[in-house]
Amino acid sequence: MFRLRLAAVARRACRNNATLAAPGFQPIHPLLLQRAETLAKEYDAVEKAMAQGGFDQAASVKFSRLSVIMDHLNRYKLDMDNYTALREIVAEESDADLVEEAQTEIAELVPQLVKNGQVLQKRLLPPILHNDKPAIMELRPGVGGSEAALFTEDLLNMYLNVAAHMRWRTSVISEARSTSGTLNEAIVSVDAPEAYNFLRYESGIHRVQRIPATETKGRIHTSTAAVVVLPKVSEGNEQSLKEDERQFAPGEVRIDTMRAGGKGGQHVNTTDSAVRLVHIPTGIIVSQQDERSQPRNKAKAFSILRARLAQIDREKEIAEQKRIRTDKVSTTDRSDKIRTYNYPQNRVTDHRCGHSIHDLPGFMAGYKMEEMVERLDEMEFEERLQTLIAQKEV
Repeated sequence: MFRLRLAAVARRACRNNATLAAPGFQPIHPLLLQRAETLAKEYDAVEKAMAQGGFDQAASVKFSRLSVIMDHLNRYKLDMDNYTALREIVAEESDADLVEEAQTEIAELVPQLVKNGQVLQKRLLPPILHNDKPAIMELRPGVGGSEAALFTEDLLNMYLNVAAHMRWRTSVISEARSTSGTLNEAIVSVDAPEAYNFLRYESGIHRVQRIPATETKGRIHTSTAAVVVLPKVSEGNEQSLKEDERQFAPGEVRIDTMRAGGKGGQHVNTTDSAVRLVHIPTGIIVSQQDERSQPRNKAKAFSILRARLAQIDREKEIAEQKRIRTDKVSTTDRSDKIRTYNYPQNRVTDHRCGHSIHDLPGFMAGYKMEEMVERLDEMEFEERLQTLIAQKEV
């Protein structure tokens, strides 16, 4: 009986387009629902074209992406109609038993509605450039001498732990150390779809506050390390080398070859295996000498060059979004200090979203990173939504 009554009210609510808000629940922003309707029309057009034989790889990928959005949209609409109907029953019904049953169903429905709504909202925003790519991470010491180098190695191990926790495959593209063995630079490939989307928040200056092992007076020292996360757009092997070279116009990249440096003796390379690429338009220089084979060094260098150029495109996109959004939004450029690791307080604080995690060993072990990324995702979602609103107002 109650289900029949609910269905009738839901149909009326749908016709009236009425929404009764409950504490703690916010419906999807109207602008995103407008975008959903636009995407629904695109979905119908692609589906019709494919039914008439207009099938190609691009159409297939687009249809697959839109199908997921439509599935979430239809589920959200159905849940929203039921939610609105239940709220009307609570507001208008005189039968105490029906009201109690409606309240019980609301309590069960709202978490599901919120979860589906969050997933749908993120999918309705324009996609982030290169968010489906693997990642290349570059780590270098900043201020703080040997302690900065030790912290850089700690960060490298942390990211390897994160990758292991996520079951991502990693490989070290290159690594440079000082004569004392401390890390000067590390470039790592994280070969998993969407690894870039997860790790891109790590780009920036990381600060550590701790007492070094060599400190005799117990003073806290501050050191920094710089992390750059790039979208990996090339496999970086000999098989992908020809395709990488085809991405550049003749004369766009200067290729220098030389003998690799070494420690002497059998480690000295007697052939010109080291490679240096110079991208003429931007001045970007990439050098590789880790491999004994020139083609392998060349392939790795081209992979890094393409990743750095792809990141420039991503940074242009971010800059445009910030310009649209107005100057009220704080910047998070790579030059900014993004996170502090305070060992005496057992605390990791991200300065962009303001979130702190009081489990530094767990964070460095890799299994607390997801909590921080979730908070950064929430912050970025609000910023991207404000960008969409600002674009509509222009």
